[in-house]
Formats: sequence, structure tokens, C-alpha cells
Amino acid sequence: MLDDFLTRAALAGVGVALAAGPLGCFVVWRRMAYFGDATAHAAILGVALALALNISLFVGVVAVSLLMAATVSGLSGRGVAMDTMLGVLAHTALAAGLVAVSFLVGVRMDLVAYLFGDILAVKRTDLAVIYGGAALVVGLLAWRWSALLTSTLNPDLAGASGIDAGREQLVLTLALAITVAVAIKVVGAILIASMLIIPAAAARPLSRTPEAMAVLAALFGAIAALGGLWGSFHFDTPTGPTIVVTASTLCAATMIIGAIRRAVEASSSNAADPRHR
Repeated sequence: MLDDFLTRAALAGVGVALAAGPLGCFVVWRRMAYFGDATAHAAILGVALALALNISLFVGVVAVSLLMAATVSGLSGRGVAMDTMLGVLAHTALAAGLVAVSFLVGVRMDLVAYLFGDILAVKRTDLAVIYGGAALVVGLLAWRWSALLTSTLNPDLAGASGIDAGREQLVLTLALAITVAVAIKVVGAILIASMLIIPAAAARPLSRTPEAMAVLAALFGAIAALGGLWGSFHFDTPTGPTIVVTASTLCAATMIIGAIRRAVEASSSNAADPRHR
């Protein structure tokens, strides 16, 4: 079955969604969208490093992503606005990666595939990396779920409970670096942040609990991957961007459903309130 390139592509998209969906919820809750962008853009520099040193692409991308996270942590709180600093670092890392690639001699590299993804070129070894990375990310989040959730939603309670906010930030940083490394083949460095943020944003209006939001985000990510793959195949469009457009369509639909549900609940509440009779 895995000899069929479409089957491999579908499995790759679902594997990335399993990791990106739950992690994306923390990115949304912590307002880390710029941080996700910076880490994803640094992936191109990691690709150049891996090709130059002839090491695993996964290792190169994770190493550079963690270096980016360490740089952000080291520069935070030094008089520079966080969003400005992340914007500078994100675009610098992307530009440096593109320049570094141009210096590689004797190495053939499809730069567009790394920027926008090439899910149709996923091999069996890529599937092993994607699902191994996804399992590691899900395992990390499940292991630290309670502490991560408390430090994210109620920092004061986390401090009073003895939860080390720095350690939980490190767990999220490691999970983000792994997700970027496994997702770069599917949606590319430019679009990775979209798969973190959009499915989580789509799940938010329909979720009553954080756990439900994480599950729904993974589900919506998988639906976007499969729907985008189908749309790309039938309409001959770029696969990575089509996946993101599908996710955005899901997000718009759930926001409309959420708005309607809130309006209905507000109407029912007013009807039940004696003061409105």
C-alpha cells in the first residue's frame, strides 16, 4: 500500500497534524505565533547546515530551531519589543538560510520544496521520521500536560504550585523544533506556522475544554491535509498552499458556527431571564 505516493502523502499529512494540532493550541494560548514563525523560518538554515555537513535533515533542522529558541530566550527582556525581535530574527534566519544554500557546491536542492513543501515526494523513511517525531511531540505534551496547561492559563497558580515556568517553556520549545523538522517536507518552512495556528484556531469556537480543543485541532489538521491533498490532485494546485487554504476554510466555517451558537445561547439565556419577560 505504501508504494502508492498518494497514500504516503496522506499518511504524512495526518502524521504532521497529530503533532501540530495539540502543540498549536499552546501556541495560540500563549500567543506564540511570531515565535513559531521564527522557528519555522530558521528551518531553511538547518537544511543548509544538514546538507553542508552531510548529516540528517531532521538533526540539522532541530539543532538550528533550538538555537533560534535559545537566542530568543537570551534576548528577551533586554529593552527590545518581543514582536520586533522575533520579526527581525525570523526574516534574518530565512535570508541567512537562502544565502547559505547558495554557497553549497555540488549539492542539488529543490529550494521551492523546502519553502512550500513537497508532500507528494514523501518516502517511507520520511514517514518513519514524521511519525516518530509526532509520537515524541505527543508524548512530551501528554507527559507535561497538566503543568503546561497550568503555566499557560494561570501563571500565578503555577508559581504557587511550584511549577517551573522555564522548564515548561523548554518542553514547548523542544516540541516546536521537532514539529518544524517533521513538517518541513509536507508544508515547507513558509507554511509550517499555518498548520500550527489555523487548526487550533478552528477548534477553539467548538471546544468546551482544553483537551477537547487539542483533539479537535489534530482532527481539523488531518482533515485539512487530506482535503488539501484531494483538492491539489483534482485542481492541479500546489499541495502545501492548498492544505493551508483548506484549513483556513475550516477555520472560517467553525467561527461562523461558533458565532451562531453563541447567539442562540444568548437568546435562550435572555428568554429564561425573568427580567427580559
